[in-house]
Amino acid sequence: MSDGVLTSGRQRGLFAAWRAMLVRDLTLAMRRRADVLTSLFFFVIVVSLFPLGVSPEMAVLRGIAPGVIWVAALLATMLSLGRMFADDHQDGSLEQTLLLPHPLSMLVLGKVLAHWLVSGLPLVLLSPLLGMQLGLEGEAIGLLMVTLLLGTPVLSLIGATGAALTLGVRGGGVLVSLLVLPLYIPVLIFGTGAVDAGISGMDYEGHLSLLGAFLVMALLTTPLATAAALRISVE
Repeated sequence: MSDGVLTSGRQRGLFAAWRAMLVRDLTLAMRRRADVLTSLFFFVIVVSLFPLGVSPEMAVLRGIAPGVIWVAALLATMLSLGRMFADDHQDGSLEQTLLLPHPLSMLVLGKVLAHWLVSGLPLVLLSPLLGMQLGLEGEAIGLLMVTLLLGTPVLSLIGATGAALTLGVRGGGVLVSLLVLPLYIPVLIFGTGAVDAGISGMDYEGHLSLLGAFLVMALLTTPLATAAALRISVE
């Protein structure tokens, strides 16, 4: 009985710590609205400039819309990676987190979720408007949202590992981009491929299945890798 009570207490403590980490990061993000809005404005501006630089013809824009929106979302996500752990590292709270009697990978998952809610979810919610601006309609817009909903968490999870590896390194912002960009390419390919297949009337379920597989794989592996990278960076 005592072992069961102890296990239950540890689980409640872990959940409380995880929730506290999530709430803390969301609260700090709301206090730094300028950083959050910078990524959103970047996303909107990049997508909006393509009709001016490529062609105003809807047929042309419709063909490039999935790739344009996905590339803009990828770059906007990369803009916010540098501050995922940097502030905690500077004020010493990261060292305190490492001392908690809870699995660091679970706490990292809370920080990644906060990052996605602030920088990834808004991109998903804005994508229908930008899709319509580039000529997408109906099912294509819905499919675009689904691919971003599956893909942007993968970007945050992979980006967290890159941000942890470059923590405290001079020029870390550029270095993290070089580290994570090759790993982002499969997500980009299958995200845009699903929307292109939907527009062409072809089967897109295989692309969505692969995106889902990437998400599951990232959830299982990147928190552990990020936790190990944080310990190395702090030491």
